[in-house]
Amino acid sequence: MRTEDVLAAIATGMWRWDNASGIVTLDAEAARLLGLPAEPVQLTEAAVRSRFHPVDWNEIDGVVNLAVAEGTLAEARMRIMDGHGRVIRTVRSRSKPLVEAGDYQLVGTLQEVAEPQPGTAARTPVTGDWRRSREAFLLDAGRALAEARSTAEVLRVAASLSMPGFSPDGLAVFGVAGERLTIIGHHGHNAGDEGPFTSMSVDTDYPAAEVVRTGRAIYLPSPDEYLRRFPVTWPLAQRFGRQSWAYLPLIVAGRTMGAWMAAFKHQVAFTPDERSVLTTVARMLAQALARAGVAESERELSLGLQRTMMPVLGPGIPGLHVAARYVPTGGGLQVGGDWYDMIQLPGGRIALVIGDVQGHDVRAAGLMGQLRIALRAYASEGHRPDAVLSRASRFLYGITNGDGHGGVTGAGRGVDGAVGSGNGGVGIGGIEIGEEGPDRGAHDGGPRFATCLYMEIDPVTGVVDIARAGHPDPAVRMTDGTVLLRPTAGGLPLGIDPDTDYPTTRFTLEPGETLMMCTDGLLETGGHDLDSGWERIRTLLEGHDGDSLEDLADSLVEAVHGPGSHHTTGPLADRREDDIAVLLLSRQGPAVREAPRRTMMTVAQAEPERIAAARQHVRQLLHDWVDEDQVDSAVLMVSEMVTNVLIHTDGDALIVAEVTCDEAGRRMRVEVSDGSDELPHKRHPGEMASSGRGLVLMEMLAEAWGVDPRGEGKSIWFELTEPQKG
Repeated sequence: MRTEDVLAAIATGMWRWDNASGIVTLDAEAARLLGLPAEPVQLTEAAVRSRFHPVDWNEIDGVVNLAVAEGTLAEARMRIMDGHGRVIRTVRSRSKPLVEAGDYQLVGTLQEVAEPQPGTAARTPVTGDWRRSREAFLLDAGRALAEARSTAEVLRVAASLSMPGFSPDGLAVFGVAGERLTIIGHHGHNAGDEGPFTSMSVDTDYPAAEVVRTGRAIYLPSPDEYLRRFPVTWPLAQRFGRQSWAYLPLIVAGRTMGAWMAAFKHQVAFTPDERSVLTTVARMLAQALARAGVAESERELSLGLQRTMMPVLGPGIPGLHVAARYVPTGGGLQVGGDWYDMIQLPGGRIALVIGDVQGHDVRAAGLMGQLRIALRAYASEGHRPDAVLSRASRFLYGITNGDGHGGVTGAGRGVDGAVGSGNGGVGIGGIEIGEEGPDRGAHDGGPRFATCLYMEIDPVTGVVDIARAGHPDPAVRMTDGTVLLRPTAGGLPLGIDPDTDYPTTRFTLEPGETLMMCTDGLLETGGHDLDSGWERIRTLLEGHDGDSLEDLADSLVEAVHGPGSHHTTGPLADRREDDIAVLLLSRQGPAVREAPRRTMMTVAQAEPERIAAARQHVRQLLHDWVDEDQVDSAVLMVSEMVTNVLIHTDGDALIVAEVTCDEAGRRMRVEVSDGSDELPHKRHPGEMASSGRGLVLMEMLAEAWGVDPRGEGKSIWFELTEPQKG
């Protein structure tokens, strides 16, 4: 006897569902069970779907997907409908997915079963697969709700939840404001439908209000039950045409913060298993809403702090254009210690300030606010830049060392103003004071420091006076696009030593030139150190086209946080590792494209390490020089000249380098001045001598050189002419 005959004898049909083609093949018995003529037939998926109750079809889709993923049988009970929408029988399906190349065929049997007993869920699968699909659903729901970061995201996740066997088609989340209910969000309703339920008193005879009052869930399996228990508010629910309702409390830390409504177009008996699923979802939903509420409060606090603490640059300044950006770190409240400010001074002068208080927390933001106010007060009193920073350092030392603790935790800044990585430390007398470690006091109310760059500029003359406290040097973009770090004398970060002095550096910002000040977050973010980070920013500054400082400020931030930053050093990750503050200042006026490149810096007796910075400075000035050998020669001669000053005199070395252009081409002139009257003289060092070759090198490498007396002191100079491009 054939297998088909045996199955027909026991009223069992066979079917095959090809997922790739969407064709369902039925034998004669399967066709009869589906209410079709008792003969083999091939139908489209849509034609077969029309024979099943729509709720049951949605359920079997989830059961099949789970069986495909796990390689198990898909078992479910489904109701068969006639052409008039009446249920004619209930069948049990057992099928096995056969997966091939990503698609599958579902091969199985259909068998008529008795109707379920009254009071049980008519759509519940007959095997343990329902419980397994429920567990999978809860895992997915928990993951999705845990990843939601805002109330709107939580509500979207809740609306997309497809519960196994009894998915609601209407959802509402109620909150509590004082003694009234509020609608936090809803799904499955039209705009405006929430009107009658908004601002409803918690004493109202309404299920959600009772849930909030009592903290106990309410299940209403039928309209009659709803009308019996809540006759006053039944007319509000009747117009939506739902058949069953579940109202569950949203409880966090023992407090009922609201209620969740799940409404169904079909009747649900709310069996213990179904109530268990709804209760678990309600708990996860409450936790997700609580987390989202805290996150949104933190974001609002962060934005409020930023708006309060970040200044408005104010109206345009005749002769100057200013642009600024502040980007907080990506963690916590997104507030930190970076800041910038612009201060109007008497006599038309303008002060610009940029700084960084150690840390990325609320205390750093609070100290930043206090320090910013103090700096504004000292500047408004008319003090010069060095005095402003000295007073600010004493102020910060006083408010952070008031508890008598000594020592200062660091954030990677050197005492000479060089800024290192965020995990480094400040070296004082050979002792490194680092940020890492649980007992360092950096974030528990102990001492903190701040780096700062304070400058004053006269908009008419362009004269700039700068004092620096452990902050990165500013950079200047010249009219021909050349970008140079502007070396400035500096002192310790603010708050370390109340008696620190801050020398002032003066230079002139020419018309058309742009000055950039930034915090170390712009340089060291994305796996960069100071050198590679500076090269990244320097390349962007040199390549900037146009006169818009706002566009340039956006480009600088984009270079660190934008997609392009992921193609450079550093991991593919969120680049908000540190706060960023950027301040740009451009002097307006007719720019002379062929104006001389001119720069200067001082190397003090106590700072011989700045000789390396002087060499690098000359290289930057000659970045587009044709002859690399001449560049090397210029660097070597500058190194020799400065070293001789530090060795043979008691004073500092002042370096002035200038590149001019005329009809003959470009010419470089470098002067190194000191305060000694003793003129250098040519010597003839022996083969093993370690000195005495400075003038010999200049005779060999320079096209012209000389020594000029300068009142008290002298100036040694040399010149080089750039060869014509051949």
